[in-house]
Amino acid sequence: MTHDGCPVCGKPLAARAGRTGRSSVYCSAACRQKAYRERQGGGDGFSVQGLIDDIGRQAGRLVPQPAEALYSTVNELSDSVARLRRVARTARKTTAEEAGESVTPARVTELTETDFAALTEQHRREIQVHCYRMTGSYDDAEDLVQEAFLRAWRARDGFQGRASARTWLYRIATNACLDFQRRTARRPQRYEPVPGMRHGSGEPPGRVTWLQPYPDDELPVVEGEQPESAAVSRETLELVFLAAIQHLPARQRAALILRDVLGLTAAETAEALETTVASVNSALQRARPTLREHLPRQRADWTATEPTESQRAVLKRYMAAAEHLDFDAMAGVLAEDVVLTMPPNPFWFVGRDALLDFIRVSLDPGSPMFLGHWRHLPARANGQLAAGGYVRRPGTNVYRAQVLDVLRLEGDRIVEITSFEPHLFPAFGLPLRL
Repeated sequence: MTHDGCPVCGKPLAARAGRTGRSSVYCSAACRQKAYRERQGGGDGFSVQGLIDDIGRQAGRLVPQPAEALYSTVNELSDSVARLRRVARTARKTTAEEAGESVTPARVTELTETDFAALTEQHRREIQVHCYRMTGSYDDAEDLVQEAFLRAWRARDGFQGRASARTWLYRIATNACLDFQRRTARRPQRYEPVPGMRHGSGEPPGRVTWLQPYPDDELPVVEGEQPESAAVSRETLELVFLAAIQHLPARQRAALILRDVLGLTAAETAEALETTVASVNSALQRARPTLREHLPRQRADWTATEPTESQRAVLKRYMAAAEHLDFDAMAGVLAEDVVLTMPPNPFWFVGRDALLDFIRVSLDPGSPMFLGHWRHLPARANGQLAAGGYVRRPGTNVYRAQVLDVLRLEGDRIVEITSFEPHLFPAFGLPLRL
């Protein structure tokens, strides 16, 4: 589908003479963000000043006790701050685009603190995605990108300009991630049976307790990106890849991401890891077979593509089945060998029958464990379809954020559901209450 102008503001789109890859749909990041919010049902009905005023009022209501009031107010404040941060980031990027500016000075050492912040901001999204691939955690990636930029500021006198500022930042971020992994020493495990729970007859899946989803809205957008590069970028952010790569030792993981995902040369990778080219090649020879062992058997045929209309219809049927408490409809969208995991919780299920038995007790109004009535909002995470689930508990009239389900589909069936706790809803532009 093509547009003569931006579908949001009507301005003409930039000419793409001689450029290949995906065509621009919007004239600026601001219009892209606005269209995303409207698709998610959030609209654009707020002013920046009004949002700032709301944050001030919410902060003024913070009290340490009672705990429930503190938790509720902090969640509201977190939601508002996340929205303001997205607005500010988009406005800053749009201003630079409209001015035709690119902050790429020859010497990082000559930058003022403001100019240095502008330089790092250009690369923030891709560096944060890099930290996310390294750790598998959205929260940790946010912290690590801040640590990496602080390290870069402190080390700016040592930047000689032999490599680009982007490559220099990747090296610093990679080492920040390696230091973090040495401190935490996290290792994936296997799920184990929970007493009294029917898990199904399949093998327990791998358990990555720190795994978190990543909002598609925060992925870097590279104009003119080649289709094959876009596919590699998307498939190496899918949860099944993120979970598999966590099984690699930290330095093998770093070598594989830098070489196979980011496309750095062996020499650049060796410099980033402060090692030799021979060591990098050796790490890759060990990492690639291990990664294949933890990817789905169909990995050779697995390509990252945009969801089809039929798959979007599956998402709608999945949400409707939960909202209508319709177990037959739910069974109709699940593959027979569907897998459900709920990091960091210990619950897991393999097979449609085991999964339906688990949810039946919470969806059946006649059950003593009935959780309440559901509503859902569509979302996108890790290049996959997702649904933000809200529950209205018996005796209440407010739907509260409960779970973010990220779905992996094959054809028109859901083959994997990864359910996450709701504290990241604001990062996905989802409210905490309906």
